[in-house]
Amino acid sequence: MILSDRDIKKAIKEGKIKISPQPNFKTQLGSCSIDLHLGSKFRVFKHSNFAYIDLKGTVDTDAIMKEITVPKGEAFIMQPGDFALATTVENLELCNSLLGRIEGRSSLGRLGIIVHGTASIFDPGWIGKPTMELGNLGVMPVALYPDMRICAFTFEELTSPAEVPYCKKKGNKYAGQKEPLASKLTHEVSAGLKIKGIAAKHI
Repeated sequence: MILSDRDIKKAIKEGKIKISPQPNFKTQLGSCSIDLHLGSKFRVFKHSNFAYIDLKGTVDTDAIMKEITVPKGEAFIMQPGDFALATTVENLELCNSLLGRIEGRSSLGRLGIIVHGTASIFDPGWIGKPTMELGNLGVMPVALYPDMRICAFTFEELTSPAEVPYCKKKGNKYAGQKEPLASKLTHEVSAGLKIKGIAAKHI
């Protein structure tokens, strides 16, 4: 069941959804979603320094990306085909019985800007600044400004509270994040190969 605007307000009032800074319902609340704002930190690939990404390798994905902080009043320009990680201004915390789903804004989508590739679900028990996988699928560069409304969140109620919420899940990778973190998939792949006793290249 997707929460309506009145149920989103109720869940925030009851502390089941915590958004900080406190949202302005007049400008951010839709009929079944709430808009969040773009942060000022972006993480982009240093693609000219690395030939490819080897998920079995020892190169930390953090090393193949760099962080850019956009000064207040300036824009982050997304060229066609560009990809960047970014977070929202807001910190989001979900109770054990609700999941969040990030969606793009229609007005940005019509310009070719997407806010996620595959990672749209935020598990019950999530806490931190949501990361977006920003992409420009259009044919023209687009200037994105920190503090602009960038995405919308919808919320769904589980049939019962999660037994193991995300923040308590062993090995969770991104709980409590405050900035856009690079993918930690290499750690997962390498660990899985070691457990199976497979000798991977570069390990």
